[in-house]
Amino acid sequence: MFFLNPFFLILIPLIFVPFIFKVISKNFYSWNKLIPDDSSSLFLSILIKVFNSLIILFLILYFASPQMPQETVTKVGIGSQIGLVLDRSASMDDPFSGSTQLDNEGVGETKSAAAARLIINFVESRKNDMIGVITFSNSAMFVLPLTQNKSAITGAVNATAGNALFQTNIGAGLSSVSELFAKVEDSGSRAVILLSDGAGRIDAPTQQKIRDWFDRFDIGLYWIVLRQPGGISIFDENLKIRDETQPPPQIELFEYFKTFRSPFQAYEAEDPASLEKAIKDINLKEKKQIFYEEVIPGSNYSLHFLIGAFLMTFVLFLLKLIELKK
Repeated sequence: MFFLNPFFLILIPLIFVPFIFKVISKNFYSWNKLIPDDSSSLFLSILIKVFNSLIILFLILYFASPQMPQETVTKVGIGSQIGLVLDRSASMDDPFSGSTQLDNEGVGETKSAAAARLIINFVESRKNDMIGVITFSNSAMFVLPLTQNKSAITGAVNATAGNALFQTNIGAGLSSVSELFAKVEDSGSRAVILLSDGAGRIDAPTQQKIRDWFDRFDIGLYWIVLRQPGGISIFDENLKIRDETQPPPQIELFEYFKTFRSPFQAYEAEDPASLEKAIKDINLKEKKQIFYEEVIPGSNYSLHFLIGAFLMTFVLFLLKLIELKK
């Protein structure tokens, strides 16, 4: 047990005050020998002093605010440790080519707005997840570590709607998100959701580093590709590549992700509806049994001591009523 306001404890010596000062009786007798011995009254007078001391002690403890330390309990739930890697290149502020949701000016919903809206819905629908956020454009930006604080997560996702640059450095984003899992104990299920409308090239050393980190920490990868208008599809088996030594970045990245030993799943979205469908599919797949820690705040006993002081005060009032006046 500890005290939130321990400086009040210096007043504890005040509990001896009732024993120091004697009670002055208003009854006067010409000769004390006329007063018979009364052991009951002597006992009650001592009891009253004890009650007064306890009242003082309880009030001091009430103001000192005694509290038990918080406990961390390991529980079993359904969820995952999830790292969000969100593309913040300038093209994410363009509307979907196939968007049917228009604003007042007749412009389709932007990719970043749709992504933020659907990811927040995803976060709020889950209970036991730990979620961290990394954004990237020309470089990666750490936004939030793995946490269960939903307010912080939704705030971090909303904050990704700021201005960005015209580059898509996916390698930096994946390298940074891997580090989120380095100092967090594995709960039993780990995944990264990479959401991007483009694909930059990753050099060989960075590729090896990312692959090693994902394999070491057993991190599954979900890649949601927001297709550009008229862009190629990573699932197009009939795609003819002109330069086989330098395939398009999307195809090169897709083939690279397939080399991971940890699970990998890719999606394509060309409008908010298909993006929502991809996120719902991830939501279903990442409902696994995990172990998570819940912090239980310590009990505060201030109110108990205040109630005790009031009860003893009431008892003293009753004793006062039975006092012999003459």
